[in-house]
Amino acid sequence: MASRNQNRPPRSPAIKDVPDDVPFDKRRKIAAGRILGPAAGARGRQPFVDVNNRQGVSANDACSTEDSECGTLEFTKEEIDALLSEKLKGKKFDLKGKVDQITDHNKRLKHCVKWLQQIEESHVLEEERLRTALESAEKKCSAIELELKEREEEYSSTISVLRNDVSSLEERFAKEESHKLDAIECHKREKNARLAAENLQASLRGDLEKALQEKLAAEKRLASNEDLYKRAQEYNISLQQYNSKLQADLDTTSESLKRVGMEKMTVVENLSTLRGHNKTLQDQLKSLKASLDEAVKQKDSLTNDIKCLREELQQVRNDRDRLTSQALALAAEVEKLTEVSGKSCNELDSLTVKANALEETCSSQREQIRVLDHQLTAANERLKMADLSAFHTRSEYEEQKRYISDLQSRLADAEQQITEGEKLRKKLHNTILELKGNIRVFCRVRPLLPDDGVGAESTVISYPTSAETLGRGIDLSQSGQKYPFTFDKVFNHEASQQDVFVEITQLVQSALDGYKVCIFAYGQTGSGKTYTMMGRPEAPEQKGLIPRSLEQIFQASQSLQSQGWKYKMQVSMLEIYNETIRDLLSTHRSSGSDITRTENSVLGKQYTIKHDANGNTHVSDLTIVDVCSMREISSLLQQAAHSRSVGRTQMNEQSSRSHMVFTLRISGVNESTEQQVQGVLNLIDLAGSERLSRSGATGDRLKETQAINKSLSCLSDVIFALAKKEDHVPFRNSKLTYLLQPCLGGDSKTLMFVNISPDPSSVNESLCSLRFAARVNACEIGIPRRQTTMRPVDSRLSYG
Repeated sequence: MASRNQNRPPRSPAIKDVPDDVPFDKRRKIAAGRILGPAAGARGRQPFVDVNNRQGVSANDACSTEDSECGTLEFTKEEIDALLSEKLKGKKFDLKGKVDQITDHNKRLKHCVKWLQQIEESHVLEEERLRTALESAEKKCSAIELELKEREEEYSSTISVLRNDVSSLEERFAKEESHKLDAIECHKREKNARLAAENLQASLRGDLEKALQEKLAAEKRLASNEDLYKRAQEYNISLQQYNSKLQADLDTTSESLKRVGMEKMTVVENLSTLRGHNKTLQDQLKSLKASLDEAVKQKDSLTNDIKCLREELQQVRNDRDRLTSQALALAAEVEKLTEVSGKSCNELDSLTVKANALEETCSSQREQIRVLDHQLTAANERLKMADLSAFHTRSEYEEQKRYISDLQSRLADAEQQITEGEKLRKKLHNTILELKGNIRVFCRVRPLLPDDGVGAESTVISYPTSAETLGRGIDLSQSGQKYPFTFDKVFNHEASQQDVFVEITQLVQSALDGYKVCIFAYGQTGSGKTYTMMGRPEAPEQKGLIPRSLEQIFQASQSLQSQGWKYKMQVSMLEIYNETIRDLLSTHRSSGSDITRTENSVLGKQYTIKHDANGNTHVSDLTIVDVCSMREISSLLQQAAHSRSVGRTQMNEQSSRSHMVFTLRISGVNESTEQQVQGVLNLIDLAGSERLSRSGATGDRLKETQAINKSLSCLSDVIFALAKKEDHVPFRNSKLTYLLQPCLGGDSKTLMFVNISPDPSSVNESLCSLRFAARVNACEIGIPRRQTTMRPVDSRLSYG
C-alpha cells in the first residue's frame, strides 16, 4: 500500500476534498469546475475544445496509445502553476517510486505543452480571422462614406426647397394669426353672452325652486284636507253603524214585549184554574213565601241591572253630546263638507228622537218588570230546562273538540305529506332535466322585417313535419342544397314570448331548488337575441325571458312560504366590452349609448374573475343588490339597459356591442327542517357576430366588432374542445369563456338559444350559427349538483 501511495502523482493545490480513488484527470476537471463554476468553465474552455476537435487527428497521432486522451485534456492557470511547482515526495531511497513520479510528471508536462501549442495555433487563426474582418469593415466604411456624401448633397437640395416652403408658411402663419385674433375677440363676446345667459338661467332656477316649494306646500295642505275629509267620512260611517245597532236593539225589545204579552195571557188562564184550587195553594203558602223571597232577591238584581242600563244610557247621551260637538268643530273647519255635516246633523237629530223613544220604552219596561215578578216560578222551571240544554251543549262541545283535534292531527299529516311530495317533485323534476341533457339547445327564428326580402322564409327556412322531428327540426336551404338540423326545441317565426318561456319554466324552477342554471342567447347581429332575453318593456305581452323568469321565481318563493321556506335574493349585472368587465349597476357610470368609454367603468376598481374549489365564480368589486320585489328588479333592468354599450350599424339600428350577464343569487332557508339551498340563475345576452363587409364598421365600431368576433371564436374553441373531450379546454383565452367556465365545463344546467334570421342575405351566418349550435348540443358536461347545507352560510353568495 505504501508503494502505491508513493507512486500516485501529487495533487494540485486547487483540488480539495476529492476522494483518492478518483482518477487524476477527473480530479483536475472537478477542481476547475469548483474554481470557475459550471457556467464559467464551459464558457472559458469552449474555444480550446473547438481547437482540439478541429485538430483531433494530429493530436491523436502525436500521442501514444497509452495517452490517447491527451487531445481532450484541458488546463487552468492554477493547475499549470501547481504542475511547475510540484516536488517529489516519498522515501529517501525509494528510487523506483521517484522515477515513476518523474515519468508521470514529464508526461503531464508534455500534455500541457501540447495543449499550449494548440492554444497558440488557435490564437493565430483567430488573429488572421480578425484581420480579414477588419479589412472587410474598412471597405464597408469607405462605401458608407460615399453614400453619406451623396445623401448630404441630396439633403442640401431638399434644405433649399424647405427654406422656400418655410417662407411661404410664415406668410400663411401671419395671416392665420390675424384670423386667430379676430376669432379670440368673437369668442370673448360669445363668452360674455354665455355668462349673461347663465346668470339668467340661475335666476330662473331660483324662481323654479320657489315655485316647487310652493307646490309642495300646496300638496301638503291638500293632503291634510283629504285626511280630514276621510276622517269625516269614517265618522259618518260609524254613526250609521251605531244607528243600525240601536234599530236592532229596538227590534229585540219589541219581540221580548210580545213574548211577555203571550206569557201574561197564559198566566191569566193559570190564575182562573188556580182559584178552584185555593185550598191546596194555602198549604203551599210557606213554599211560595220562600220562592217569593228568592223573587225579591232577583228583583233587586233586576233593579241593579236597570241602574246599569241607565248609566249606559247616560254614557250614550254623553257620547252623543261629544260627537255633536266634534261634528260642529269639523263643520267649522271644513267649509267644503257642509253638506255632509248637515246630513250627519240630521242623522244625529233622528238618533236623539230614537233615544227618546228608547227612554219611553224603558219606562214602560219598568211597569212590565212588576208584572214579571209574578212569573219567577215559571222562569225557574225554564232555568232548569236551560241547565239541561247547557249540559247537552257541553257534551256536543266536547265532541266537537275531539273532532277538531282529530282534524288537526290529519292536517299535520297532510302537511308532512305535502313536504315529502315537494321533495319528491324536485327530485323527479331534476331527474327529468338531467335525462334531457345538461347542455340543451333551443332554436328560434325571428319574424320577417320590412327590410327583409318578401317570402324569404318560405324559400330559405323550412320545418319538417315528420313525427320524429316535429317541433324539433329545421331545414336551411343554400344554393339549392338543404341542410337539416335537429335540436331540443325549434320555435318558428310565429312563436310568442309566452310560448318560448313555457319551455324553460322547469329550468328556472331548478334555480329555486338550489341548482346553478345558465341560459344564454347566441346568434348574428339582428337575429333577435336581445328581444328574446329582454323583450320590450313598454308592451307587457312582449316581455322577455329575464323578466318572466324573475316573476316566476318571486311567485314560487311566495307560494313556498306556507311550507316554511324563506328566500333571500341578490342581483348583479355586468357587461364584457372590448375584453373589459364593466359594472352595469354602478352609480358612477356615465349614461349614453354611443359615447367614448374608458377601459374601466369606475376608477380604482379591478373587476377580476376568480373560481373557487366548489365551482363558484366571484367577480371582485362588483355591485351586488339585495332585492325583495319585482318592482326593484325592473328598475335595475332599466338602469342596466340604459348603461349597456349599444351602437348603430348597417345590419342593426340598435346593436348590442357587448356581452351582458344578469345573475340572480338565491339563498333559501326552511325553518321547519333547517335545510338551506343556494341557487344561481345566469341569464346572458351575447353580442352578435357580424361580417365587416356587411356591418360597415369603422373606428370604434371596428374595434368593438373585432373584440366581439374574437370572444365568440374563443367560445367556439371551448365548445369544440369539450365536444372532442380534450384534456385541455382553453377557457382562459377570453373573459367571456373564463366567466362561463362553471356553466360550460362544470355542474351547471345550461340552455342555449340560437337565434337566426330568415333574411336570404344572412344564410351564411345562419348556417354557421346552426352548425355551432349542433356542436354545443353534442357536448357533455358534469352532472348538476344541488347546493344544500344544514348550517348557516355567508350572507354574500357566490357568483355561480
